[in-house]
Amino acid sequence: MSHSFLRAAGTALLPLTLAACAVPAPHADKVLGQSLTDMKNAQVINPAADRNMATASGMPAATAKLGYDQYIKSFKAPEKTNGFTIGLGK
Repeated sequence: MSHSFLRAAGTALLPLTLAACAVPAPHADKVLGQSLTDMKNAQVINPAADRNMATASGMPAATAKLGYDQYIKSFKAPEKTNGFTIGLGK
């Protein structure tokens, strides 16, 4: 290809490229970011929770501690058993 052809093609395509990027759609400006805002709001149960200064109602302390202890215990490795004694007890 000749140098003059490439220059002519570039000169012809440059205004089209710039025109495509120059003018945004007017509707897009109005709703820019609305989808993200809608998705975040859909995942929040109570958006005003940070303004609620009432104490949290929940379970008694002893019950909460027992649940927490069971949770921590669930991460410990199970005791080793002999594979040949499956179904025969410990």
